[in-house]
Parts: sequence; structure tokens; C-alpha cells
Amino acid sequence: MFLLALGGCGERDDAEEAAGTGAEALRAAVGWLAPGVSETAAEEPSAAVRPPLHAIARVRSGERVALRRSPGGKPVETLGDTTEFGSTRSFWVAQVRGDWLGVPAAELPNGVLGWIRDDRDRLELYQTRYSVVADISERRLQLRYGKRVLGTMPVTVGAPGSPTPPGNFAVTDALAGAEIGPYYGCCILALTGHQPNLPPDWLGGDRIAIHGTPGELGLAASGGCIRAGNENMVGLFARVPLGAPVFVRA
Repeated sequence: MFLLALGGCGERDDAEEAAGTGAEALRAAVGWLAPGVSETAAEEPSAAVRPPLHAIARVRSGERVALRRSPGGKPVETLGDTTEFGSTRSFWVAQVRGDWLGVPAAELPNGVLGWIRDDRDRLELYQTRYSVVADISERRLQLRYGKRVLGTMPVTVGAPGSPTPPGNFAVTDALAGAEIGPYYGCCILALTGHQPNLPPDWLGGDRIAIHGTPGELGLAASGGCIRAGNENMVGLFARVPLGAPVFVRA
């Protein structure tokens, strides 16, 4: 699992293309037909858009946004332009309701969307076709670009006592270098998800992540994180942008 003591990393220019400024363009980019996303949460995309296309909201430099439990509800947290690990704060926009964007956030429990106002003075909107799909039972992970599978790799998942939680998450941080320690391989993609079944005597935090390992793959042996081989992990790290969706299937 992801240790909360880890340091930050430099900013990455990951987003592929700027999203349209109108609500129609944004709704068209909201995970249309993506795995695990309800079709009732999005409207029919424009014929010019090739699904699935995922919208990412990035907090502008120096700005802050209020995270709420419901559109227009009472703020739960006020979040700045960087995460606790120093990455540019980027949200996957999973739903749109009027002027409100539904986003997974590490500040909320698994399966609960937070809501931020679609304020372009505070947010930059981007689109990406990259997504990650992990199958716990098959112990395999796919990198996708739109509907195309770019690669499939074996992974190690959570042990029976600390299984990897299924759900729809998003990448919050991309970390590499000496700061991450010897247990995470080459690099880490930290996720919004949390491990509700921490192993006994676990000293780290409860955040889950996809990270590298020089060890054996295809096992159910981790504390809840998804471990990929270092060579494959380098490819994921180079391609998957901050805010990209990660769909973990049981």
C-alpha cells in the first residue's frame, strides 16, 4: 500500500487536449461507455467524439476549490492546486450535473463522488483517452487508449486478508526516484482509493496505488496495492496522466 510519508514529484504535462468550454462538450467527454460508469450519468456524445473520452479537471495554479458531498452542498474540504505529495491536483470527471462535476477524491470514501463547481477561473478542463482496467480475479492489468488495448500485463494483487478493493478510482500522483523507498519498484501511480482491510501491524497509510516490483507477479500477496513489473510500470508511468480513471474489477 501507499505510504503517506512519501515525498512529492515534479509536475507532469499529461493532458492530451483541451476540453471544449461548453457543457455539451464536457458531457461528451465524461467517461462515455467506460467500464463501470453508469450510462445514465452522461448524455449521448457528439458524433464528432470517439468514445470513450475522459474529462480531467485540473486546479489552476494558486487556486482552491471546495469539495462537496452533493452538488451545491456544504463543503467537505477546500483543496489547493497540489496534492499532499506535490502533484498538480487533477480530478477525473465521472459525472456532470448542471454546473457541477462529480469526481472521485482521496478525501472521500471508496465509491463516493465529491462535487466541485465547473468554474473555469479555477479549473482547466482536459480530455484523455487513456484509462487503466485491472482485473483482480485474473490478476491482470490493461492499459487502454479509447477502446484499444495497448498492453496487458500480469500483476500481483491484495492477499486474502487485505484484498484489493474494487471500484472506480483515479490517479492522483505519479512518484518516482529515491523518495519512494525500496518497496515500490521504479515508480508509483497513487490512486484515490483506500484499503478498508489493513494488514495487522501495518505502519503506512490506507491509500492504494499501482506500483512497480522486482518480485514475482500473478499472486494475491500485497497489502492491497496492485504490483506490476518494473519494465511494464515504466510504460504506464510514462503514458497515464494525472486524473486518468482506473477501473478495478473483482
